Amino acid sequence: MVAWSDYKSQAKARGALALELYAAHSTPAMTPDDIAANLPEHLAYQAKLERAGQLAFAGPMSDESGEHMQGVGLIIYRADSLEAARALADGDPMHKSGARSFVLRRWLINEGSFHLSVGLSTGGTKLA
Repeated sequence: MVAWSDYKSQAKARGALALELYAAHSTPAMTPDDIAANLPEHLAYQAKLERAGQLAFAGPMSDESGEHMQGVGLIIYRADSLEAARALADGDPMHKSGARSFVLRRWLINEGSFHLSVGLSTGGTKLA
């Protein structure tokens, strides 16, 4: 197995972006009612992290068929270390309350793209 820091250095050396983010795979650990009870605080916490630049992306994931919602979520944090990202995940009211549990991993972004369109006269935006 290759050490993470070695792999990241190799990725940078070959010209990859090598942007390190942190992915939390969040799963229900209690009842749907427990999750619903924590949802307002969870969403407020996510908005606070977004405003602070610590939340890159977050949202629910479908089941494997793509047809159903199971309550599984993916949260991508911007942090200086795995420990700092863990503190962000631990601070989420869903996780603090025990309504959800999470597995946290480093994520190295090497390739990909996104497109942002801003309508100057309409004020509209589109992210694709």
